[in-house]
Amino acid sequence: MKAVWLAFGAIFIAELGDKTQLAILAMTGKGYGPWAVFLGSMLAFTVLTGIAVLLGDWVQTRIPPEIITKIASVSFISIGVLMWFGKA
Repeated sequence: MKAVWLAFGAIFIAELGDKTQLAILAMTGKGYGPWAVFLGSMLAFTVLTGIAVLLGDWVQTRIPPEIITKIASVSFISIGVLMWFGKA
């Protein structure tokens, strides 16, 4: 249960105010029913999350955790540097 709440908290905070919420707001504002937009967005998020979990499971069985950590670190630092200089 701890992993569930940790994942929920991390995703909830990371997703606040992102482009997905703006798209949902725009679709609802165009007159689409709120329940239809809610169900469609939840289905899309569920499918994408499922793909990410399966891919993550596949990767962790083939690449050592130390390498994954280093790749993630270099990726985040690279994106930060690119953003700092206005290239991203």
